[in-house]
Amino acid sequence: MTDNNEGIKRKWYKTLATGFLKGSAFVLTLVGALCLILFLTLKLMCSDSYPNVQQTFVTTILETGQLKFLASWFLSPEEIQEIVDQNSMKEFNVEVNTDLIQPGSFGNVEIAGGSTVEEEMQDIEIIEVAKATFTGTMMIVKDPSRISLATIYPWREKGDTLDQLVNDNGAIGGINGGLYNSKNNSGGSPYGVLVSNGEILHNKPQEYRGLVLIGFTEDHILQIIDLSKMNEADVVAMVEEMKIRDAVTFQEEASDANNHFVQLIINGESREMNGRGSGLNPRTAIGQRADGSVLMFVTDGRGKSGHLGASCADLIAVMEEFGAVNAANLDGGSSSCMYYEGEYLMSSVTFYYTNSSWRLPAAFIIK
Repeated sequence: MTDNNEGIKRKWYKTLATGFLKGSAFVLTLVGALCLILFLTLKLMCSDSYPNVQQTFVTTILETGQLKFLASWFLSPEEIQEIVDQNSMKEFNVEVNTDLIQPGSFGNVEIAGGSTVEEEMQDIEIIEVAKATFTGTMMIVKDPSRISLATIYPWREKGDTLDQLVNDNGAIGGINGGLYNSKNNSGGSPYGVLVSNGEILHNKPQEYRGLVLIGFTEDHILQIIDLSKMNEADVVAMVEEMKIRDAVTFQEEASDANNHFVQLIINGESREMNGRGSGLNPRTAIGQRADGSVLMFVTDGRGKSGHLGASCADLIAVMEEFGAVNAANLDGGSSSCMYYEGEYLMSSVTFYYTNSSWRLPAAFIIK
C-alpha cells in the first residue's frame, strides 16, 4: 500500500513538474515574441519608411528622462541630430518689454473665440482645451500678485508632491515648473537658478547648458531671461537690478542628448520653428496677457487618455488663442501636473502616480 502511494506521489510530482515546465516555456515564448514585436516596431518607427513617424518618435523620446537611448539603438548620432534640426526652435533671444504688460488693465484683451476679458470676469478661470493629440487645462489667474513660488528649502533628498506644496503654503492651486533632480522620483533639489520671495536659493547658471530663467518681478511681470552667458555674480546683480521675486529655470537645448525648449512668445511675437519644433509630450507652460493675467497651462500625453501629447507648436497656438504677450515652457513629461481646490486637474502620466504628482523641490502656487 505504501509503495502504491509513493508511486502516485511520484506521478503527481512528475505531472506537476511537466505542467510547470510547459507553462514556463509558454510564458517565455510569449514574452520573447512580445519583445521581438516591440523591437521590430521600434525599428520600423526609426526607419526612413515613415519619416513623420520617425521624426515624432525621435524628438519625443529625446525629451524623456530615461528612454533617450532607444533612438540610438537604430540611428547614428548624426542621423538623430538631423531629425532634431528638422523639428527644432529657431534662436529667439529677445528681452521682455515690460511696457507691454499693465497689470490690472482689464477689459479689452482678446481671448479664444474672439471674446474679451471683462472687468467682472472671475478671479480664476479653469478652461478645458481639447486638441488632436492632447487634452489640457488652462488656469487663468487675473491677479498676478497671487502667484508665488513655494519651495521645500533647505534642499533635501526627497521633495514634496504638488498638493503638499500648495496646502502647506495656504494656497488654493499650483503647477510644477523648473528643472530639478528627478532621478528615481527624488525631487529634493533644483537645477540652475531658483529665486523665492526675492532670495536666491540656488545659483548655478552653468549647471546645465542653455538655462533660461522664468519668473515674476516685484511688479508682477513675467520675465523670460537667457542665463547661458551669466555666472553666479551676474545672476545676483540681475536679480537685484530687475527685482526678480520668484523664478525657476528650464533648459533650452536641441541635441541628441536633450530636446528642450523654453521661449514660446516674447512681446507678442511667436517663436519661429522648424517642423513642429519638438516632439509630443505632456507639457507645463506659463504665459501673461497684456492685462497682467497669468496663463497656467498643463497637458496630458504619453498614452494617457490615448493622447501622445503637445508639441512646441501646440503650446504656441494655445497661448496665442488666450492672448499671451509672453509665454514659456516650464517643464514636461511625468512632472507635468496642476492642482486646484483640493484635487488634481492634471496629474502625472506615470500609472502609479495618477492621483498625485512626482516629488518636486518647488512649484508656482496661487494664494
